[in-house]
Amino acid sequence: AVKLDRLARMPEPVALAATADDSVLYVGERAGRVRAIRDGRLDPDPVLDLTDQVVVEGEGGLLGVAVAPDGGHLYVSFTDAQHAVRLVEASVAAGEVDPDSLRDVLTIAQPSTRHHGGNLVFGPDGLLWVGIGDGSPGGDPANAAQSLGQLSGKLLRLDPRPSGGKGYTVPKSNPFVGQDGARPEIWAYGLRNPWRFSFDKATRDLWVGDVGQ
Repeated sequence: AVKLDRLARMPEPVALAATADDSVLYVGERAGRVRAIRDGRLDPDPVLDLTDQVVVEGEGGLLGVAVAPDGGHLYVSFTDAQHAVRLVEASVAAGEVDPDSLRDVLTIAQPSTRHHGGNLVFGPDGLLWVGIGDGSPGGDPANAAQSLGQLSGKLLRLDPRPSGGKGYTVPKSNPFVGQDGARPEIWAYGLRNPWRFSFDKATRDLWVGDVGQ
């Protein structure tokens, strides 16, 4: 059990991920730090500090945290100085995150400081699901969410291991693989700002909290 006062003492905790055996909870702070809770105790020092790269402006900051099913890698999404959403990977060994192993997986440019999404979840298929907002302040004037040629306003499904010169691999079972003009990373489109989503463990249904409009 985790006492709520542990989280209350953290500045703006916005993301949470647990190892498969629930032995470690990784908590992301909006400013760019990732903290660990082990056996109900909050580690005194962050396991990963990205505050020199994370920009907290508008709806920006650290957006999501996920840990691989085998516990060997930690994934963090955040906004940088160009308002882009960056997804990075760090290796984990013996329960310790190696900050020197940081690797860029994916970067998505966004037009403003609004609606970045950024949630990260490993699904029951073992793949990494990424929610990306349309990035616009209102009305999605660029029609990004409806465009299959853009990653904004989408739910992405990735194997985060690099291949083919990219920082990730596109699963062949994604619905738009091979479709002309469509980004193969896309699983679902037409979203405004899928800030948080999760899978039902019993039914494997996916529930998404979106902003709408």
